[in-house]
Amino acid sequence: MKKNTPNMIITTVIIGLIITFAGLAVHTLIMQNRTVHRVPQTSGAQAGEQQRTEARPAGGSQRAAPVVRVTPVVRDDIENNVVINGDVLAANQISIFPTVAGRVSRTFFQVGDRVNRGAVVATVDPSRPGQIYSDSPVVSTIGGTVLSTPVLQGDTVSAQTPVLVVGDLSSLVIETFVPERFSNAAQRGLSAEVFLEALPGENFIAVVDEVSPVLDPASRTVRIRLRFSGGTDPRIKAGMFVTVSLVTSTRRGVPVVPRTSLINTYGSWILFTVNEHNIASRREVFLGLENELFVEIVQGLEVGEMVVSAGQNFLTDGDLVRIVE
Repeated sequence: MKKNTPNMIITTVIIGLIITFAGLAVHTLIMQNRTVHRVPQTSGAQAGEQQRTEARPAGGSQRAAPVVRVTPVVRDDIENNVVINGDVLAANQISIFPTVAGRVSRTFFQVGDRVNRGAVVATVDPSRPGQIYSDSPVVSTIGGTVLSTPVLQGDTVSAQTPVLVVGDLSSLVIETFVPERFSNAAQRGLSAEVFLEALPGENFIAVVDEVSPVLDPASRTVRIRLRFSGGTDPRIKAGMFVTVSLVTSTRRGVPVVPRTSLINTYGSWILFTVNEHNIASRREVFLGLENELFVEIVQGLEVGEMVVSAGQNFLTDGDLVRIVE
């Protein structure tokens, strides 16, 4: 047997290494070629997104035009009012007092009875233990209807205790109290709308006839009285509860918009106008008088411009809008 020499062993190792490196190179080339020609795989969600992206029109997506309702800025009269509660009273209503202290011995009238001026409405016995005096008459100082009887027969009264309250129901007035901040606006001759709980759905016109010259220090209000315009409806009775809408100031022929069109943002008032191309524009405005329905625009708008009265809360400056009636 021929023995292997060292040179033959080295040659064999070198040949083996060359074959190994050649095999690795061929494998690498095959894998690169497969990667180049492989079709990328996507999940169902990715495929759907890819389809939506391919179907999306050039220039990006656009949201649908907001639907709004518009109203023109017009010139009109506007009134500022304050709503307060009050009571219907007899125009001439007084309390009848005795002239002496004692015990009420007799009463002659009940609530609702008609009393003439000078009529004796009750008697008071001023007697004390061990003394006897004649009854003292209590005389009505006006003619009218008995509205209340604060005392009964047998009650002890003084000269400052009212025995009867008598009023002239042929003429009724409304008494109410105006808060201090509106006190300067409460002037004689101001008109007001009156609503009665007993007559729902109806309103009556009244005029301020009397204004107290001083404020009540406890309630910080001014007492006023109003008379019904055109006479008193016979269905209205003394003692009824009323709601008074008092007109405190009036502006005539000024630009007005619906109150619903305004948005308060960080202490400023804004609204949106719409031009002939249906493009919305954001405007800051300054307000004057206002009531429950309309607001006077002092600055920021011109008469004839179209303002958004519904749907403005979802608008931004420059939006294209769709107008509905």
